[in-house]
Amino acid sequence: MPRDPLVLGFDTSAAHCAAALLCGERVLARAEEDMGRGQAERLMPMLEELLSEAGVTWSDLGAIGVGVGPGNFTGIRIAVSAARGLAMSLGIPAVGVSSFEALAEGRDGPVLAIVAAPRGMSYMQLLGDHATGPDLVEGLAVPAQMRAPGLTCIGAQAEEAAQNLGASAAAPAHPLAVAIARVALARRNDRPARPAPLYLRAADAAPAADQPPVILDDA
Repeated sequence: MPRDPLVLGFDTSAAHCAAALLCGERVLARAEEDMGRGQAERLMPMLEELLSEAGVTWSDLGAIGVGVGPGNFTGIRIAVSAARGLAMSLGIPAVGVSSFEALAEGRDGPVLAIVAAPRGMSYMQLLGDHATGPDLVEGLAVPAQMRAPGLTCIGAQAEEAAQNLGASAAAPAHPLAVAIARVALARRNDRPARPAPLYLRAADAAPAADQPPVILDDA
């Protein structure tokens, strides 16, 4: 078993299934597949493939990082349910990581993290000094409290947002699943709360054709 902790990070909060396996900060294996549906069937085989590629087993893992959104309701619940179940069975911590935290990972200074939302809206959060809570806004209407000197915009329509604000834009420092695993690595010893979906909008009235998995309490 490697000396540095092995951390598995994964995300199904949008039209993808993404995963990465880190040994310390070194990426051992990662995969990302675009898919509008089918994440529930693909996630566990993808994780098994990463472990096999790295020559390790589930029992070697030291922590799990999981994307908690915001994003697709069903997709988020798939990943969060998997992370909770794996953490419980393996006796290791599971760390919930928001899409905003993943976008800002590895960047210094204030970061405006932007995630595309339905109907032309955006999820936003200011991270770094004077961080704010996340919000759902019309288009790229950045709330006043999220504007800061030296701001860097990262994520959906970052270039346009930066132009509107007179700020700079940058790409994420790490692929999504790698960033999630890195955040989990840093927080694994902090007694993290069980991962929970981050929802910033009400569910659509029409139910999904495929029902999301139920998240069971382990109390």
